[in-house]
Amino acid sequence: MNLVSVRIITANMVNMVKFYEKITGIQATQYTPDFAELQTPTATIAIGSTKTLLLFGGEGIAEPAENRTAIIEFLVKDVVKEFERLRDFLSSSVVQEPTTMPWGNTSLLFRDPDGNLVNFFTPVTKESIEKFMSVMQ
Repeated sequence: MNLVSVRIITANMVNMVKFYEKITGIQATQYTPDFAELQTPTATIAIGSTKTLLLFGGEGIAEPAENRTAIIEFLVKDVVKEFERLRDFLSSSVVQEPTTMPWGNTSLLFRDPDGNLVNFFTPVTKESIEKFMSVMQ
């Protein structure tokens, strides 16, 4: 089994797609006004409007801007450089500036337009670098 995608449901497709394009540097493929994807080398960020919930059984199955448990994480080459690049853009949404965590990653934590937590991280200890070696190429 392989995790290939995380889908974010939003009431504001335009803002959410622009936000993820800006932070990742990846242009989204907008299949319809209600569905877009940003393809990274290892997984896809899918963004769906609340209208897409009807295809999955009804509007009540997910609520945009209500996530309080998941963190969307991106492995980046240099989290400090990414922070410098995005500092002005993220100024009002930074939760934690780059900080080295006990498990060996330096992390930048911020929120997307719907309040979802996003983590950019760079492995910095030998163990953490070894753990992510295959996807750091």
